[in-house]
Amino acid sequence: MSDFENKVVIITGAGGGLGKAHALEFAQRGAKVVVNDLGGSGDGTGASDMADEVVAEIKAAGGIAIANKASVASREGAKSIIDDAVAEFGTVDILVNNAGILRDKSFKKLALDDWDIVMDVHLNGSAYVTHAAWPIMYEKNYGRIVFTSSTSGIFGNFGQGNYGAAKMGMLGLMNVLEKEGRAKNIRVNCLAPAASTRLINTIPGRDEDLDNPDPMRHPKLVTPAVLLMCADDAPTGKVILAGNGRFSTAAIFNNEDLEFGADVSYEDLLAKKDQLLDMSQATEGWGWLAKRMREQ
Repeated sequence: MSDFENKVVIITGAGGGLGKAHALEFAQRGAKVVVNDLGGSGDGTGASDMADEVVAEIKAAGGIAIANKASVASREGAKSIIDDAVAEFGTVDILVNNAGILRDKSFKKLALDDWDIVMDVHLNGSAYVTHAAWPIMYEKNYGRIVFTSSTSGIFGNFGQGNYGAAKMGMLGLMNVLEKEGRAKNIRVNCLAPAASTRLINTIPGRDEDLDNPDPMRHPKLVTPAVLLMCADDAPTGKVILAGNGRFSTAAIFNNEDLEFGADVSYEDLLAKKDQLLDMSQATEGWGWLAKRMREQ
């Protein structure tokens, strides 16, 4: 039996691109899928029936799915996604936060309205949907949550201050939730995908032929990482990069502490600047603070 047979899976932003690829694969493996998508353009304006089209495709292939067209950026809309899943299928097992838009500009030229809406969709929207699903998962002692982050946040990308900040914020939320959910078998991870989607050419310097896409850039090549993060034996607290048929893990590293004591001055630290910034012997995780917390 598949890990996903009869599991109730919610995927936001599943009307196209990555979300659609995930939805089709989960459905093919026996999951009951809630396809959420407002159906707006790449910058978040407008609406359409993209979610209905994906549901029709799933049903035509013998799968089970329903559509939800609410915006994740609205608290009420986000809650309606969870409510629809419970009303139709009785519960929620897996949540893939995938919905997103782009409003790219260099920070100097960025309008704060474009900052706010990108944060609302990506970071707040992911938090709103997850917050509505969390009590259900908590009570049933089972849940799998994926936040769709980005290398634009993890490593940075010119012209994407709003997007990068929102995407890196997801890592912070993941780091907290994987701890809060661990005892309740709720596993939380981040995905950093790379694929050709309708948003890709809005990124400065990108010019991909979406009518004749490179097969190695297909969104479906990202989906195996999502399945891995949502399986019964999924990891938790991990950041997985996926795309172009390649997969890797990213992590935060910390070097050895410099210990000075209570009388440390700027000059003391300056004298050991090179040692402070040397990451050649760094290890994954925190330094002294993590050790102290583990000892308590």
